[in-house]
This record gives sequence, structure tokens and C-alpha cells, in this order.
Amino acid sequence: MERKPIADNGVEVTAGLDDRATRRRQSAFARRKSSAVVEESAAIVEAHTLNDADRRLAEMGYTQVYKREFSWLSTFSFALSVSGLFASVSTTFIYPYEAGGASSAVWCWLISGFGCYCIALSVAELVSAYPTSGGLYFTCKYLAPTNWVPEISWLCGWLNLIGQIAGAASTEYGCAQLLLAAVSMAGDFNGYVPTDRQTVGVMAAFTVLHGALNSLNTAALEKMTKTYVIFHIAVLFSCCVALLAMCDYKHTSSYTWTTVVNNSGWSPTGWSFLFGFLSASWTMTDYDATAHIAEEIKNPEIKAPWSIALALGFTWIGGWLFTIVLAYCSGDPTHTLKNAVDQPVAQIFYDVIGRNGGIFFTVAACFVLNFTAMTAIQAGARTIWAYSRDEMLPLSRVWYKINKKTDTPVYAVWLFATACVLINLIGLGSYIAISAIFNLTAIALDWSYCIPIICKMLYGKFERGPFHLGWASLPINIWAVCWTTFVTIIYVMPTIRPVTPQNMNYVVVLMAAVAIFAVVYWYAAGRYYYIGPRVKAQLIMGVAGEEDKAHSSGGSSDEKRAPTAVR
Repeated sequence: MERKPIADNGVEVTAGLDDRATRRRQSAFARRKSSAVVEESAAIVEAHTLNDADRRLAEMGYTQVYKREFSWLSTFSFALSVSGLFASVSTTFIYPYEAGGASSAVWCWLISGFGCYCIALSVAELVSAYPTSGGLYFTCKYLAPTNWVPEISWLCGWLNLIGQIAGAASTEYGCAQLLLAAVSMAGDFNGYVPTDRQTVGVMAAFTVLHGALNSLNTAALEKMTKTYVIFHIAVLFSCCVALLAMCDYKHTSSYTWTTVVNNSGWSPTGWSFLFGFLSASWTMTDYDATAHIAEEIKNPEIKAPWSIALALGFTWIGGWLFTIVLAYCSGDPTHTLKNAVDQPVAQIFYDVIGRNGGIFFTVAACFVLNFTAMTAIQAGARTIWAYSRDEMLPLSRVWYKINKKTDTPVYAVWLFATACVLINLIGLGSYIAISAIFNLTAIALDWSYCIPIICKMLYGKFERGPFHLGWASLPINIWAVCWTTFVTIIYVMPTIRPVTPQNMNYVVVLMAAVAIFAVVYWYAAGRYYYIGPRVKAQLIMGVAGEEDKAHSSGGSSDEKRAPTAVR
């Protein structure tokens, strides 16, 4: 279906009110009747001067700021790097292995991966239709009822941003854990054991490094990103081959696929088995990260969604196969889980391949996770920039600034990086508290995706883009929402019993805090200034020379070239 620009008229604001607060509320209400009201500062852009991607962006109300440097390879590599498949499986394997042993890891990855892939496909479909740096937050402008766009996009936006910050922070922390695990492995796990202070210090150093890299221009980021996919796949394949070739005590297929070993303390064992879903759910998340660089991609309505679909499909199947290899080579669960640095996969590497090989693959996992952190900060910075473009955040004018030398939002990069470090400082006092923040990642992100998916199904306003699911769209959307609802219950439960203050899952407290923050901030301030995604560009429909033709024929050029604000 070809999208046609839809004309929008400005809304006249009632004047003469005595009370300033009342006047602000009246103004906000009037403007919120349509979040596509053209602002006085909106730029005028001519359709004939734009390529297809920039014209589509102008139709959605924005002017092009970034250089479109990302190609097919770099976009796919970016989408794959966000999951950090090899490293993410390595750091989260403990959850299914502790919950039900090898069989829990194998079966839960397959089942949970399918649910996550349905979310990814649903996200890809929306990204194709509305490719902007705002990601799924922006789609609420088109999918939700007009009068409710500010409230719904506000909630969706804050959930997404908080989820991204928590996710990037957990990734940075994981980088530090893996590097220090390799150092501990060099001493055969008998000497050096990293402290919380050392982990937080290394984390901060990694975050500064990734912030510095993201302060470069888009061309440099594109070159670094496209090299990642080759390295990642090579490490994943070589690790699987090395484990299978060198492990002389592999479990039998019967044990690997059918034997449940409950190390969590939960009863019945079937309930414990369900915690195995967490590994895939934490690995396959942040699906819309590629959407947040849509304005830096050539032909984003095609490349962004296909990269999401292909990268997450590879993550699902590749992660499952890697998990199967780990399950066969995992050895005695009691021995593997008693790893000195709480990294059972590092123990598997050490036991099967030896110290040198174990150090190599642990450092390789750290390297992979560094790419994940770098792309997470890039996506997060673009999110802050996009929200600031719509004046959603405090000091939006600062975070919206683009550095003249790099053409990137450097202030937004460092705001995001600083937030990651500040969150991780909690690890100095309580690892339990910081773990709860990390657990918040998948919940906040997945529900920020489900909000526009639900609006799409309920209100029927969706106009599909080049990438679409056809007849399968509705059942896939329904399963995505159902799966998110189900797995959220697993997210909030403590994974170990008996429950103590040391192993309690405090994520439910953080969920309540996030909800209260979003609601209170909205009623205290947001509703007075936030009107939803704004219109920063007026697209003039016409071609070069029409104005002269109109004058020569006695007609008015305004009749030929009327400015159009697009919803």
C-alpha cells in the first residue's frame, strides 16, 4: 500500500486565560488533539530534493540529520551484535543449568527462542513501516488513538529507555566479569578471585572506552561494526568444534535431553524447569536497537527489519546449537556450578579445553560482549536524541545537539554512558540489588514492544511497510504478547530456594518504582509540555520548475506546491 501524505491543520489555542497553569494545560490539550500539529520552527523540505528514505522520514515529520552509512552487512552485524550470542549464552547458561540441568537448557532455549522470535518479527514489521531513531516509541503516534498518543508514547518511551540503560549496564558489567574470570582462570581458580570493587572499576573503564568510540562519526562506527559478525561467527563455530572434539566425558543423549537435575531448590521440579526460559529471554532482547539507527541506514524500511529478522533467527538457532554443545560437555553439575567466579561456562572451557584454551575463549566472549556494549550505547544515545527531538526529556535542547565535527549526538552518548556507570555503582554495595536492575532489562524492553503491538491489533490503524508478515501477522503478534505475559511471571520469581535476602529477586520492587516514576512524572510535569512525537518538517510536494511554470501560465505556485504536514 502506497502511503499518501495526509494534510493536517494547526489547532487554535484559546487565549486570554488569567491563570498561567490553566493556559499551559489548555495549550497542551489543544496541541495534543493531533500530535502532528506543525510547529512554528518546522523546516520546509522539498520532496524532489530527497531520496526515498529521507522523503519517507520527512513524511513522518522529521528532517534528515545523520549520514546514511550503514550497508546490508553492517546493519546485519549491528543487529546480531546486540544479542551478543556467544557471550550472552556463556554468561546466562547458569540459569537453565541450575534450574533443571542440561535438559532444561536444551528444551527451554528452543521453546523460549520461538517466543522471542515472534516478538522480533512483530518488531521488524513495525520498524519497516515507521523507520525512525525513535524506534517503537514513535510508532505509537500512528497506532494509538489520537487523543491518547501522548500518554501511551510517554509510557512506552520510558519503559524502552530504562530497559536500554539497564541492559547496557548489565552488558558492561558482564564484560568486566568475563575479563576478570579469565584472569582468575590463569591462576587455575585457586589464587585470584575478583572483588566487587575491581569488577565495578573494570566496568567503568570499559564504559568510558565504549563512550569514546561512540563519539566518532557514523562512518567509523559502520566500519567497526561490520567486522564484528565475521569474528563472532568464527569464534562460535571454533568453540563448538573444540568442545566436541576435546571433551572425552560427554553426557549421553538420554541424559542431555531427558534428565532433569533440580539444583534450584524449587518444588515441584517442573516449576524449577521453567527458569530455563531466562537464558534465551535475556539473550534475545533489545530487538529494536537496529531501529534506533534507522536514520543512519540506507533504505532502512527494508534493511532494518530484514536484519532484525535474520539476526534474531540466527541467534535463536545458533544459540540453541551452542547450548546443546555446552549441555553435552557440561560434566558434573555440582562441580560446574561451584565455579569460583560464578561462571559455569568458563569452568566448562577450563575443564574441557584446558587453561590456555579456556582463557582464549573467555577473552573472546569478553571481546564479543564489548561489541554488544558498544552497539547498545549507540542505540541508547540515538534513543535519547530522538526523545529529545520530541522534547520528552529534561534538558532536551542539550541532548538533541549534534557535534559539528562528527555529526553524532556526543552529549547524548555521554549521558547514556554516565547512566550505565551510575547504575553499576550499586554493585559496590549489593550485588543482589544490581542483579534486580539487570533483570528489569527484558521486562521493560519487551513490554515497550508489546504496547505498540497491542495498539496495532486493537485499533486497526497500521499501514504495513515493505517487510510484513502477511496472514501470519495477527497470530504472531498475539503469541508475542502472550509469551511476554507468561515469561514476565518467571522474571519476577526468585530462582533459588529457600529464599533469603541474599538470593531474593527484587525486580518486582523496581518494576513498581518504574511505574510510579512514569506516572508521577507525567502528572507532575510531562502532561504540561509533552504532546507526543512532534512535527519538525513540512514536506512540499512538487518538482523542480513547477513554480516557474505556474507563473508563466498565470496560475498560483501555492496551488502547485502546498506545504504538507504528515501525521
